[in-house]
Amino acid sequence: MEQKNKYAFSLFVIGSLFFIFGFITWVNSILMPFLQITCELTEFQSAFVPFAFYISYFVMSIPASFLIKKVGYSNGMMIGLLTMAVGSILFVPAAITRSYLFFLVGLFVQGIGLSVLQTASNPYATILGPIETAARRVSLMGICNKLAGIIGVYVLYNALFSGMDKEMELLKTQPAGPARNTLLQSMSEQIILPYIIITIVFLLLVIFLKLAKLPKIESAENQQSGTHKSIFAYPYMWLGVVAIFFYVGAEVIAIDYLPKLGVFWGYPLAFSKSFSAFALIAMLLGYLVGIATIPKMISQRQALIVNVCLAAALVGVALFTKGMLSIACIIMLSFAHAIMWPAIWPLSIHDLGRHTELASGLLVMAIAGGAVMPLIYSRLCENFGNQYAYILLFVSYAYILFFAAYGYKIKSKES
Repeated sequence: MEQKNKYAFSLFVIGSLFFIFGFITWVNSILMPFLQITCELTEFQSAFVPFAFYISYFVMSIPASFLIKKVGYSNGMMIGLLTMAVGSILFVPAAITRSYLFFLVGLFVQGIGLSVLQTASNPYATILGPIETAARRVSLMGICNKLAGIIGVYVLYNALFSGMDKEMELLKTQPAGPARNTLLQSMSEQIILPYIIITIVFLLLVIFLKLAKLPKIESAENQQSGTHKSIFAYPYMWLGVVAIFFYVGAEVIAIDYLPKLGVFWGYPLAFSKSFSAFALIAMLLGYLVGIATIPKMISQRQALIVNVCLAAALVGVALFTKGMLSIACIIMLSFAHAIMWPAIWPLSIHDLGRHTELASGLLVMAIAGGAVMPLIYSRLCENFGNQYAYILLFVSYAYILFFAAYGYKIKSKES
């Protein structure tokens, strides 16, 4: 009974951290249009919001894996939270100076902290119990993540855009000059209070985590599997890294650009901003289906194949329909996406033993797909429109299908 209580408490603590992941990650769908307005950006320039955030995973994830190995999972999580607090407070001088570059620096630092946090918490959740039920545990974490995203989208939208209808209308007719700059400055400073509150929450979470005293899980160093000296002896892990890259790119495009897709089809931002929240609700439903069916009715690998095919079909319909039907298909992509991260992760790190921490760092590094693919998507939007740019997602799905059907079992000859 005591062991079960420790297990449940550990899941609760990790779930709280995944809640934070979601809040910070998915408010980018609101930050993009907000900064595009206040900093007067082009479509391509606004795409550097997710780029600055997600590229930090590429920069920091491997150092983070070595950090976790040295200080442990719990201390690594606290370091990640403190770093995220620094990134959040940087939004204050960024808003005061209305400097897009400063905003990007704050996002980059937030991403560094989040990469440390993810590198510690994802393997913790994965190997806290049997590998066969890892997808179920990670799905539970995903529910916390996406629930926070839904809350974050509405909270930040109301904090930044509520009561700004007059300012938005004035901007449409206000020519360049001191009056326009004053108006934009006033709008920019709306972001200060929300991010001061976010900073305080991060600091309180550090205290909570310190007091929680998470139980230590068995070190991967002591596991009998994963005896090869080099991590290059596990091709399936490297193929999994690429799968995560393509998955995260597809997930970010499918959620963060929904408000802009709504505007593309003629809906006002005040209405279309809810589309990202609807997508997160669809993803929550996908997680619940995964929890109910894996592994009792279907294996995590089979579920991955089914959902990749479903996602490709939804994109196909979205490309050849218009208005709300096309938008609904992109929203439902998130339902199909829900099982992908929980299934790809355990397929990529099974039997790695002492290489688990480094592999986790590599997998988290691949979250940089959320930086690279939106840049490509935004260019396609400028040339072909928001709807047809979604053809890019077929590249992601083709590769993930290859990994789920064949790549996950490719081992070196010495294995």
